[in-house]
This record gives sequence, C-alpha cells and structure tokens, in this order.
Amino acid sequence: MNPNEFAPITERDIAEYLIQNPGFFERNAELLTAVQLGSAHGQRVVNLHERQAEMLRDKIKVLEHRLVDMIRHGSSNSLTTNRLLKWATGLYLQHDPLALPATLCRNLQEQFQVPQVALRVWGVTPEYASQGFACGVSEEGQAFASSLQSPYCGMHVGVEAVKWLDEPTQAASLALLPLRTPGSAVTSAAFGLLVLASPDSQRFTDDMATDFLQRIADIASAALSPLVLPRAVAATAAPVAEVPAEAAPDSAAPSSDTPADA
Repeated sequence: MNPNEFAPITERDIAEYLIQNPGFFERNAELLTAVQLGSAHGQRVVNLHERQAEMLRDKIKVLEHRLVDMIRHGSSNSLTTNRLLKWATGLYLQHDPLALPATLCRNLQEQFQVPQVALRVWGVTPEYASQGFACGVSEEGQAFASSLQSPYCGMHVGVEAVKWLDEPTQAASLALLPLRTPGSAVTSAAFGLLVLASPDSQRFTDDMATDFLQRIADIASAALSPLVLPRAVAATAAPVAEVPAEAAPDSAAPSSDTPADA
C-alpha cells in the first residue's frame, strides 16, 4: 500500500472529530482531568475543566463591562433629556417675546454648559427690528445659514456668525444651528442662526452626530417663529442676484463666510 494514499491527520481533523462526536469525552471521561493546559492568568497548569471555567469567567467579565457601559450611556441620555426638557420649559414660561432670545441663550448655556452662545434672527416684525438679536446679519450671512441643511460642527471657521460671540477668539470649536419655520423642508430658507462655541476643540467635531443639536434647533425655531414676519421666509428664499464680473473683479474668489468642510 502506498503511504502517500493517506493524508496526515491534522489538528483540524481532530477538532472536527471531537465536534462531531461529543460522546467521546463521555466514553473517555478520565481525559478531562488528565489533559493539562496552560492558564491564561499565570504560569500554572490547569486541567480542561478549570480552563473552561476560566474562559467562562472571562466572557462574563466582558459582558459585565458591556452592561456597565449600557447603564452609563442610559444614565447620560436620561440626564441630557432632562436638561433639554428644563431648557424647553424655560422657553414656554417666558411670556415676554422681547426677552425670549436672551432667555433662550442664557438657559442653553446653563443647562448644557456651553461657554458661548449667540443668536441672530432676521425678517422680524417691526417692533423687534431694532433689537440686538435682529441686527448685524448680512445677506451673505443669511444665505450661508440657509445653505446649512443640518447643524454644522467643527473647528473655528471664518464665518460671519463667529463675530456675534462675546469672545470670538476663544471659540476653538463651533456648532451652527440653522433655524427654520417648523415643518418646513431642510432646503427652505432659514430665518435665524444659533451659534454654540467652546474653547475645547473636541467639544464640537465634524464627525459627531447632530441629531440632538437638530432637536435643539427645532425647539428654538418653534419658540422664535412668532417673532418673524409671515413672509420673511419667502423673502429670504429669493435667489441672490449675481454681480457682473466686470463690476466685481474679485467675485470669483471664494467667500470667507463658507467653511471649507461644511
């Protein structure tokens, strides 16, 4: 008989045999204590039973750590939800429309520990047109806010909104939240912009989820919409007239109000 006709038995073959024949260890129970294995927790030698017990304990520890993480995240989410509720409640309890923007920003800072918050609203009714929150926004700034279909998060960028902050140079990271009429499409014109800023460059990053920031924007939009003229949104939705090239030789240069990664 040619010895080459039989392939050598491999470790995989033995493993497959034991899997397919679970009764092997029942018939050879003495092997469970006779087989000696190295412990994963030291240099000592343990039998198969003890090694299995160690593996199970390790798996249990991993599951315990995952459970702790889930509990911690659940507690964090609950705390965040409570803060959002308190902030929204403060807006509903503010019956003076003139004081509403300041209340919105102040409570936002207090509830979420945001170092700097700024707000601008345009297209407001005549009685609010001279207020600070309704002034100082160029057409380019309004167009930039309308171009944001979701909150922008990232590093300090050269947008007009940064100048609204009390300390612009201390803003290492930003969150820019466009405000729109409740129920309108994300492509509709914005009537305001909410700015959150932090000296921590990791507070608002371009890879962070913005779902929660969008909820803040939705609540702020609903609270501030009564200050805006009914047709303000339609007016700001009008396309910006193009400037002839001969009248503006530098018009091809990119606007400093548009962040490179927005």
